[in-house]
Amino acid sequence: MKLKRSILVYIISLFFILPIQAQELLYESVPPRFAGKVNLLSYTAATFSIGGEMKLSEHTSFDLSLLYNPWEFKDNKKMKHVLIQPEGRYWFCETFYGSFVGVHLHYGKYNIGGTGFTDYMKEHRFEGWLAGGGVSYGYHWILSGSLSLEATVGVGYTHLDYGVHPCEKCGEKIKDQTRGFFGPTRLGVSLIYTIK
Repeated sequence: MKLKRSILVYIISLFFILPIQAQELLYESVPPRFAGKVNLLSYTAATFSIGGEMKLSEHTSFDLSLLYNPWEFKDNKKMKHVLIQPEGRYWFCETFYGSFVGVHLHYGKYNIGGTGFTDYMKEHRFEGWLAGGGVSYGYHWILSGSLSLEATVGVGYTHLDYGVHPCEKCGEKIKDQTRGFFGPTRLGVSLIYTIK
């Protein structure tokens, strides 16, 4: 619980407390057209993250993120997943600078077991797919000529379709389930390298 509060306080401080003076210069010459990025928050869950973003116009861009977790831990605990998340963004100042809003989709496959917030989640394994979409808000800080930092948060709808298995390795499927929920769909603090 303390970790969740710490992450929340950190993200709020990024949005409201950390002005970086390099912003006034914007980009000294030609603004960037491409950016490569890694979501630093995903690494706290042992998940690989890579993404790219392309400028479409002065105020719009297209972002594509990929998250991948291949790990299986002792006692057959796992959070294996692969998730792809495309997003269209509108920048209020100019692309790769300041505030933006986005509309995103997401699709993924997962195999999660032996972990969770309830006893039911800890005693079962869930294998299936998810899909959905949402809206997001973010802010992009220029750190140096090519290096930037970005924070983003999004909410939306996710549909889950999965089989429930006992937690043993290769356990028989108990049942199929589908669920949908409205809630967080995107969270990131990304380190970005821009290319002109």
